[in-house]
Amino acid sequence: MYDLGSIYQARAIEDAIRALRERPGSKLINGGTDVLVQVREGRLAGVSLVSIHNLEELKGVRLEADGTIVIGSGTTFSQITGNAIIQKYIPMLGEAVDQVGGPQIRNVGTIGGNVCNGVTSADSGSTLMVYNAVMVVQGSEGIRHISIHDWYAGPSKTVLKPDEVLLNIQIRKEDYEGYTGQYLKYGKRQAMEIATLGCGVLVKLSADKEKAGDIRIAFGVAGPNPLRCRQTEEACRQRPVNRETALFISEQVLREIKPRDSWRASKEFREQIASEYAKRAFIQAVAKQGGEIDA
Repeated sequence: MYDLGSIYQARAIEDAIRALRERPGSKLINGGTDVLVQVREGRLAGVSLVSIHNLEELKGVRLEADGTIVIGSGTTFSQITGNAIIQKYIPMLGEAVDQVGGPQIRNVGTIGGNVCNGVTSADSGSTLMVYNAVMVVQGSEGIRHISIHDWYAGPSKTVLKPDEVLLNIQIRKEDYEGYTGQYLKYGKRQAMEIATLGCGVLVKLSADKEKAGDIRIAFGVAGPNPLRCRQTEEACRQRPVNRETALFISEQVLREIKPRDSWRASKEFREQIASEYAKRAFIQAVAKQGGEIDA
């Protein structure tokens, strides 16, 4: 049973912004895999919806002349995973969103909905963090560019204003060129499971493959929002690519994450998984770039 106030199909982005402004409290909907569940469960009972499902300008992936990758907010998970640009330049994002739900969800759910939901368990959240993604939004006051690091405002909250629409997500060339990455997700089931913990690691090795020229580490469900382990990253830059560094990472991330107890897992269990997954993701990301670590 879906208790809805009204549904309005926007004809353009500006039309969606106007509809949001004229209908205080209304919610945007595209794929509906998150919003409709909340309506059915009664958490958004009686809500008015503004649909942007048919807006083609919000769909697709393109590569700009300067190397920036632009991902439309209305692009589905399946479209991202199968996209040639994603596969060539930022395959970790495609691999991460390919772990969202089952095929039915991935064929309908969008990356925009995933990040606008604000939840820490979103598989795209921690992955976009290591790519230093920029969120481009438009509202009645114009267009804003917001760093993914400033996007989350608390549990299930973002800085998106009530009349704003997420247009696209941008990843600059300098944030992916020369990097390889690995995303690992832990869930009690092998498929169709919300992450108990997610970990993304991106590395750029030195020319001789002996040192970690740069490393980025992010987690989902290790705090109220997806988070980066900045102190660990700084401590690992220019360290030798070896087992000792992998073990160092597994220990250091525990100083920065803030997991909690829930019915899915205890705080202590999440810490154990985070430590192990940070080490594994680092080793696997290094291997993808031709480095070798005796695990």
